[in-house]
Amino acid sequence: MKVEFLPGADEEFREAARYYESEAAGVGLSFIATVHKAVDEIVEFPLASQAHRANIRKKVLRHFSYNLFYAIETDTIVLVAVAHQRKRPNYWRARLKHR
Repeated sequence: MKVEFLPGADEEFREAARYYESEAAGVGLSFIATVHKAVDEIVEFPLASQAHRANIRKKVLRHFSYNLFYAIETDTIVLVAVAHQRKRPNYWRARLKHR
């Protein structure tokens, strides 16, 4: 199964990694590794994460205050948002309209 990050999700991912790395050397790399591990888990078990809305699921990251919101399409996992758990809930829903 392929994995696709929507542009907004990709930017959030990069921005969070930069932030963590600026706070302490190596933490940004740990965040990146955690996201990649979570994506691997999603690919392996796409229905295991909590259903959030209609066709969107939420994967909670371990050790970081972020959630991955994703949709399962025919042969692709679409990462809709890499969302901080305490900021603007559901802001990413507008991204679904443009798909």
